[in-house]
Amino acid sequence: MVNALDEHERTIGFAEVALSQIKLLRHSANPRNYEIWYVYATGYNAPLNEIINETLSRNGRLSQSELDELYESYLTHLKTSDRIDKVGARVVGEIDDLMGTINDALGRTASYDASLAGADQKLALATNREQLVEIIEVLAQSTRQMRETNQILEERLSLSKDEISELQHSLEAIRAESLTDPLTGLGNRKYFDRMIEMTVQAGLATNQPLSLLMFDIDHFKSFNDSYGHLTGDQVLRLVGMTLKHAIKGQDIAARYGGEEFVVVLPNTPLRQALTVADQIRRAVTAKELKKKSTGEILGRVTISVGVSMLRADDDTDALIERADACLYAAKRNGRNCVICETDPEYAEEARGQVA
Repeated sequence: MVNALDEHERTIGFAEVALSQIKLLRHSANPRNYEIWYVYATGYNAPLNEIINETLSRNGRLSQSELDELYESYLTHLKTSDRIDKVGARVVGEIDDLMGTINDALGRTASYDASLAGADQKLALATNREQLVEIIEVLAQSTRQMRETNQILEERLSLSKDEISELQHSLEAIRAESLTDPLTGLGNRKYFDRMIEMTVQAGLATNQPLSLLMFDIDHFKSFNDSYGHLTGDQVLRLVGMTLKHAIKGQDIAARYGGEEFVVVLPNTPLRQALTVADQIRRAVTAKELKKKSTGEILGRVTISVGVSMLRADDDTDALIERADACLYAAKRNGRNCVICETDPEYAEEARGQVA
């Protein structure tokens, strides 16, 4: 077990490494930069360390814009669990406080009931005015105390209502973050898995058309190999932003994993889905990629797209599998194109998978 002195020396060591890196690379000593280098010193976030080491090896430096990208991509989403823990602790504390107030009120209520019962007995035995006055004064005092207790309880319940409402909003915000890909701002895989199941069931129940688009960034590995992971992240953000601008209404966009993205189009037949897919493909290709740290023009990004449509006897897996097969067919047929399940290229791909 680590004692307090050992923990102090260990954390001071991490802090010294963080500050030395800030000094060496002449970064601003602001809290965000310090947090990046402190986490780097601990070695607990392996992906962060890997991309920092790669970038320093490649360029010998990290710009402030690159540091900001690192923070947003590799640190902000890790705070979600901490926030959940804090909200949970506040909920437990609020419940404990409220239960204490309720228990106190219950005790006072029992005492008041006992006072009433005692007064009832005394009234039955009272023989003169003085005894009646004494009983009434005791009842009046008990009633005042009970009113004060009820007022305290009412105020505490009102405060708890406000606190719980605030905590509910916090949990909703955390829940939204837990379903969001931190790099692109789109829904993450967890969000997609949840939404595709719901939309497929709704489509089957209402007999409404439903199309699924799967995207893959062409030659993505070469971007990472040639320009580094920070530039690769920039490519992912570019595609994510394009999808955000392209979808509307009930459409669902998410990062499926790695360099793959998905778009679910409820109430959309195949022909219309193909139009949307090609519009997105063209929009991505139209954007010129520029390296933020140097302003260097890196060329244009292209994507391959596979499109499937929900069938009456489908389930979610079958719909995804056909879109995925269409995507592979697009990759095999030159990339930067859209293939759907009615195209001959898909039939060839499907036969190859069966074989």
